[in-house]
Amino acid sequence: MSILEHMSPQEWENTAFAASFPKDFIWGAATAAYQVEGAVKEDGRGPSIWDQFSATPGKTAGGDTGDVAIDHYHRYNDDVALIKDLGLGAYRFSVSWPRVLPEGVGTINTAGLDFYDRLVDALLARGISPMGTLYHWDLPLALHEKGGWLNRDTAYAFADYAEVVARRLGDRVTSWQTHNEPWCVAFLGYGTGEHAPGIQDMSLVPTVGHNLLVAHGLAIPRLRSHTQPGVQLGITLNFTPPYAGDTHPATLVALEKAVRHEHWFTDPLFKGAYTEGIFDDFGASPAQIEADDLKIISTPIDFLGVNNYTRTVLQTGEDGVARAVHTVPGSLYTDMHWEVFPQALGDLLVRLTNEYAPPALVVTENGSAFPDEWDGNSDRVHDPLRLGYLQDHLQKVSWAIEQGAPVKGYFAWSLVDNFEWAFGYSKRFGIVYNDYPTQRRIIKDTGLWYATFIRQQHELHNS
Repeated sequence: MSILEHMSPQEWENTAFAASFPKDFIWGAATAAYQVEGAVKEDGRGPSIWDQFSATPGKTAGGDTGDVAIDHYHRYNDDVALIKDLGLGAYRFSVSWPRVLPEGVGTINTAGLDFYDRLVDALLARGISPMGTLYHWDLPLALHEKGGWLNRDTAYAFADYAEVVARRLGDRVTSWQTHNEPWCVAFLGYGTGEHAPGIQDMSLVPTVGHNLLVAHGLAIPRLRSHTQPGVQLGITLNFTPPYAGDTHPATLVALEKAVRHEHWFTDPLFKGAYTEGIFDDFGASPAQIEADDLKIISTPIDFLGVNNYTRTVLQTGEDGVARAVHTVPGSLYTDMHWEVFPQALGDLLVRLTNEYAPPALVVTENGSAFPDEWDGNSDRVHDPLRLGYLQDHLQKVSWAIEQGAPVKGYFAWSLVDNFEWAFGYSKRFGIVYNDYPTQRRIIKDTGLWYATFIRQQHELHNS
C-alpha cells in the first residue's frame, strides 16, 4: 500500500480545505544536523558547543544529548526514501561545521564531506532538491574556546568553511542559507544562556549578532563563486510578531520596542543600517562596526528564509508594567506552550514584503509540538491538533501570496521527531513519528495529509 492510500476518501474530505499555490511552489520539510544525525564521534567529526552543552548536567531535559538523535547519519537512505514517499520536492538539511572542519579551521575532514555527498546524491536520485543550511548552531568547540561568535575571526572562519562546502557540493545543491536564526544564537546562546554555549550576559548580544551578520555577508560571494548559476542564496531568520493585548500607553511603548527588535537583523540585511535604538534595548553598547561592515552585511541575497511558530501578546498588568502574556483566553497552545495563531504568519509575510521588497520569501520552518502517542503496533499516529495547525497556517500562506507576498516555498518543521535542543526528546514536532528505542519511523496523520495535499496541488496544475 502506498503512503497516499493510507488516508481514506472520507478522512480526506473531513480535513480538506480550499487553497491553491503557484505551480512552481516548493513543498518540503526541514531538519538540522545536531538534532538528527547522531554519530557525534564517528568518521573524524570534532566536538561542537552543543556536545559540550548537552553533556553538562542540568542543561537539557532529562540530560538528553544529540549523541544518537534519530541516527540519520546511518539511516539517511531510508529517510530520503521517506521524503520521496511524502511527495516532498525539497529537503532542508544543515551541514555540521565540526563534521567538515573538526577544529573549525584548517584540516578538512574528507569523511565528513563524503556523508553530505552521499546525502545530496541520494536526494537528487529521487528527484528531491537539496536545500542546505551552513550554520544551525553547532559551532566547533575549538572555535568557541577561541572566543566563539564574540571573536570576529569566527566570521572569517565561517566564510572559509562556506567555501569548503561549496567547492564540494555547489554543483548539486539548489539553494543555500548561511545561518539559521541568528537571533537564537545571540540572544539564547550568549544572553540568557538557555542554549549553547550557555553564556548569560546580555551586554554580549549585540557583538554576537553583528559578527554573525558579518559572517553571512562574507560567505555570500564565496558561495556564489563555487555554485552553479541560478542557485539561490539567502539566510533564515526567526520571527515572533508582537501584538498589543490592550491600548494601555505602557503596552504601546512595549509594542514599539518589540517591533524594533523584530527589525534587528532585517534592517542591516536589506537597508544596510541598524534600527535606531536597537542596542539600547539590550542595555549594551553598540557592536563594534568596522568601515565596510554594513556594506558586507547587505550583500544582495536571492531570498529570505522565514521561521515562524507563534506570536507575542503584550499587555499591561495591574502594576502598570507591560509584559508578554503567557495565556490568551480561548486560545489553543502547543506542547511548547506557544499560542496557535496562524494569522501571525500571514501578517508577517505581508509586512516583510511591504517593508523590504525581498526578491523571494521561503517559509523555512513552521510547525507545532504536541504529545503524540503511538500504540506500538499500528502504522498510524493520530495528531489532529498538528494537522489543524498545518492547514490553518498554509491557508495564511496562501492568503499572503494573494496579498502580493513573493512566497516561493514552505518547509514543515520537522520531518521527523528529533532532539529539540534544551528540551531534549520531550517535544515532538515531526510530521513523522520516531520511536527512539527502535528508531522506527511512523508517518503521522499530518504527514499523510501533507502528502495528499501536495499531490492534489500537482494534479490541479497538471490537469
